[in-house]
Amino acid sequence: MAEAVTNWAGNITYGVTELHRPATEAELAALVASSERVRVLGSGHSFNTIAEPGAGGVLLSTAALPAVTDVDTAARTVRVAGGVRYGELARRVHAHGLALPNMASLPHISVAGSVATGTHGSGVGNGPLADAVREVEIVTADGSTVVVGRDDPRFGGAVTSLGALGVVTALTLDLEPAYEVEQHVFTELPLTGLDFAAVAGAAYSVSLFTDWREPGFRQVWVKRRTDGPPVEFPWAAPAREAMHPVPGMPAVNCTEQFGVPGPWHERLPHFRAEFTPSSGSELQSEYLLPREHALDVLHAIDGVRGTVSGLLQTCEVRTVAADGQWLSPAYGRDSVAVHFTWVDDTAAVLPVVRVLEEALEPFGPRPHWGKVYALPAATVRDRYPRLDDFRRLARELDPKGTFTNAFVAEVLEG
Repeated sequence: MAEAVTNWAGNITYGVTELHRPATEAELAALVASSERVRVLGSGHSFNTIAEPGAGGVLLSTAALPAVTDVDTAARTVRVAGGVRYGELARRVHAHGLALPNMASLPHISVAGSVATGTHGSGVGNGPLADAVREVEIVTADGSTVVVGRDDPRFGGAVTSLGALGVVTALTLDLEPAYEVEQHVFTELPLTGLDFAAVAGAAYSVSLFTDWREPGFRQVWVKRRTDGPPVEFPWAAPAREAMHPVPGMPAVNCTEQFGVPGPWHERLPHFRAEFTPSSGSELQSEYLLPREHALDVLHAIDGVRGTVSGLLQTCEVRTVAADGQWLSPAYGRDSVAVHFTWVDDTAAVLPVVRVLEEALEPFGPRPHWGKVYALPAATVRDRYPRLDDFRRLARELDPKGTFTNAFVAEVLEG
């Protein structure tokens, strides 16, 4: 029986009646080679039409492929199947005494989907998750596999690629020795007089949360590597109880707080891998902007908080180091990332998103590729100086546009 196929949040219903789940790479290659249009649905944690294959297209998942996680302890690398999720990958890597340099807030998202859209964690010295990738394996439109490594001049377009080049079946990631992390939560950090650089640099990873009902931040999550300096945070008081980023939500599914040391993969995400973080009843937007303008960005949002706060569940502010992926929202500039978790009401949220984007426009915001945004395609294209290089790479690896949908076509247009 045909079934509706939706994203995780349920705000997107794809124009297909089946999600194909090939169990072997041979099955996947044959499916791709026999299809005119193909898009890949990762963990479904995207909020726009980036995965929509269009009429007559094929939507596939790589989750049924063998969950390869081959750890090379001598080289400190792991070759991981693209459909594996970070929580599962992290446990296997940690079992070998190794670690990823950073993780996103959610360990439930797939490796390939995360790096393809520029997903990141936080930390002034931490680039996006794609920074850990040293090689990517892509099944192209004719069913053959192309391997692109860091020494390949095409590498800058091969990882954060929006799924426009082919199906990513595996990636090789850099690892480092395992480490422990302490997580401290502080409350009521005022916006007035905020030294953003000092706050953001107070530890290995720092996240600020607010609902914008008042100026300032209700929570600051500070993650300290135990092999780093102690946390000095004189700007706000320590939390007296375990916190959830969304006010009023129970903290049971959040990672351990109060400075209790634990393995890196049990502290860097905000949410425990064994819990579903929420019901999915939400929409999300995110913008990356030049970090040197962070304080002005926050004041600009504060200027429209009367509009923003009414539909907002929570807003998270993080930092991301510049990277070299041509379509990364952090390409070439150290960034402040401002993330908005909205109520699940597209018709009401979109006008608010437009007001927010107008306030941020002086700072050249680059939206996260998998979130809700309203910026014109031409405006977004102008913010990527290596876009022409990516267009050439897409034409080389996908000359017939098998992996190009309406979303990707807007990016490549021009």
